[in-house]
Amino acid sequence: MNALEHQLQYPFGETMPAPGTRQEVAPGVYWLRMPLPFALDHINLWLVRDRLEGRDGWTVIDCGITNDTIQAHWETIFANELDGLPVLRVLVTHCHPDHVGLAHWICGRWDARLWMSLGDYMTARVMAGGSGVGSNAGGDFAASHFARHGLADPDNLEKLRARKAYYPSLVPDLPTQYRRLMDGDTVHIGTDPSTSAWRVITGFGHAPEHVALYNAATNVLVSGDMVLPRISTNVSVFDMEPEANPLQLYLDSLGKYDDLPADVLVLPSHGRPFRNIHTRIRQLHEHHVDRLAETLAACAEKPCNAFDIVGVIFRRQFDIHQLTFAMGEALAHLHALWHRGELVRHVGEDGVVRFTTA
Repeated sequence: MNALEHQLQYPFGETMPAPGTRQEVAPGVYWLRMPLPFALDHINLWLVRDRLEGRDGWTVIDCGITNDTIQAHWETIFANELDGLPVLRVLVTHCHPDHVGLAHWICGRWDARLWMSLGDYMTARVMAGGSGVGSNAGGDFAASHFARHGLADPDNLEKLRARKAYYPSLVPDLPTQYRRLMDGDTVHIGTDPSTSAWRVITGFGHAPEHVALYNAATNVLVSGDMVLPRISTNVSVFDMEPEANPLQLYLDSLGKYDDLPADVLVLPSHGRPFRNIHTRIRQLHEHHVDRLAETLAACAEKPCNAFDIVGVIFRRQFDIHQLTFAMGEALAHLHALWHRGELVRHVGEDGVVRFTTA
C-alpha cells in the first residue's frame, strides 16, 4: 500500500469476494469481483436486491467483458447467489468494454432492460459496430490519430491497425432498447422505499456521460471509474473528438461529489471499497497539477508531441495496449494546457502536432 492509500479507510480490509461469489457491503448491496485479462486485472461489479414493478429480484450494476471465464462466473452467481430470484434490470455506468461487454447477454438471458446514459449507450453502439471510430484501442483511425501525435514506430502502428476488432470482440452486441439515465435522476433500487432512492451523478472526461449512483439514506456511492482508490482514472483524447479537453471535464466533474459526506462508502470499479472520498479527490487534483506542470516544463524546453510527453509523465515502458491509454492521457494533459492558452500547437511539415509554451 502506498502513502496515498494510507490516507483512505478500507472498511473490509483485504477481504474481497472470490470470482463467482458475492460479499455484502451495505444492506442489500453485494460486491462481485471478476478477473480481466489486462494489466488492470479485475473489475468490481455490484448486485442490489430490488423490487421493480411489483417483482422481487436483482439489479446488476456493470457486467464485465464478453469472455468465457467471466460468463462462467456469472453462471455460478446465477445458480448460487440470486436466492432463486431473477435479474430485473442491468444498469451500466459507461461504455467501456469491462462495464458493458456482457450487457447484451445478461439482458437477453433474463429479459431485463438495460439502463444507461444516452452518451454512453450511443457511443457503445458506434464502437460495437466495428467501424474502428472513436476507440483508442486500435484500427486505422486510432493509428492515424496517434501517428499525428508522434507515434512513429512502424511495428507499433501496424499492431494498432491490426486491432480493428478490439472493441467488438469484447462488446459483440448491445440490447437494441434501453432506459435513459440523466444527471439528477432518482432511480429506486431496493426493497425498502425509505432507502431505495439513488441519485444519478453524471461525469465527463473518462467516458462521454459516465453514471455514478449515490444513496443518501445508506450513504453509499457507486463511483464506477470516476473515483478510484489506487490508480488515477484514465482520461484520453480519442480520434473521434481530436480537439477535446477531457482532463478539464474530468476535474470539473469531480466537483459534483463535493456535497457528499466525508464518510460515504465508495464502491469503485477497480480496487477496494473505501471511505474518505474528499481526501482521494484532493489527491487526484494534486496528481494532475503535478503532471500538468511537468508537461508545461517539457514544452518550455522544446516543442513536444504526445509521444514525447508519455516519457515525461509516465517514465516506463508500455505494450501497445497500455501505450494507447498513455498517449491518450498525455494528449489530454497537452490539450488542457492548450485550451487554457498556456500552450500553442503547431502542425509540422511531417504532419505531427507539437506544442510549445505560449
